[in-house]
Amino acid sequence: MAGPAGAKGVTLFNVAAPDDALRQQSCRNNVIHVAPSRAMLADALAQYLVWKKWSRWVLAYGSHPEDGLLADAYRRSAKRFGARIVKEVEFKDTGGARQTDSGVVQTQAQMPVFTQGLPDYDVLVTADENEVFAGYLPFRTWDARPVAGSAGLRPVSWSAASESWGGAQVQDRFIRMAHRRMTPLDMQAWTACRMIGEAASRSGSTDPGKIMQNMKSPDFGVAAYKGQKLTLRDWDLQLRQPILLDDGRTVVSVSPQPGFLHQVTELDTLGFDRPETRCKL
Repeated sequence: MAGPAGAKGVTLFNVAAPDDALRQQSCRNNVIHVAPSRAMLADALAQYLVWKKWSRWVLAYGSHPEDGLLADAYRRSAKRFGARIVKEVEFKDTGGARQTDSGVVQTQAQMPVFTQGLPDYDVLVTADENEVFAGYLPFRTWDARPVAGSAGLRPVSWSAASESWGGAQVQDRFIRMAHRRMTPLDMQAWTACRMIGEAASRSGSTDPGKIMQNMKSPDFGVAAYKGQKLTLRDWDLQLRQPILLDDGRTVVSVSPQPGFLHQVTELDTLGFDRPETRCKL
């Protein structure tokens, strides 16, 4: 769709798809990526694990194509930040639901066996975008180890537990309007609208071309309750942004982590940096 839309002067905002290919070899100059990529999410988690000196990982990934792409992102992140994947295990999705079809007792027996006999490791990193197995791993691993990735400690663009930088106020307003808590997708869609409004205000115009020109300029930035200005990368039109590390109850940390330096902005330590990009706009 991006190709024909671009030919008609239409700009699209990607608020949901995490695919790295959309920011790499399949990038388009009329697609603004508000959603973080898999590489950004994986890098955010990897930085924290390395900062904690939990550098020996077991990577558990699902059998769906999306799980494989997320596993690739974690492999890249491990190599990038000096972690070591000591073992990889695949969970085959054979259908059914572990709780309803097999019961809690069967689940309690299955997950320890899945993680039995692993080499010594610090953390179990899971890649399970379809939510097939990862959610059943915390507190059920054979060894007493933390779970991260698709369950346990999760890298997200937004958390319902975020209260810093005005987060409590935007959460309260959203709950009053939608009668539920704010999800990452909600925040990504809101940020896209905020970017349009900010660019229109700064350009003083309602002309779509002028709005997009302002949004893509080096001086553009938008506030999104994350503690710092969010800007667009000019090489792939990905929105730079901090990534929250959420355990389901609290925000444990926010990446980029201290000590991961960059000559332009620490936000560019998350995802594909300019020298790494394969995007040619």
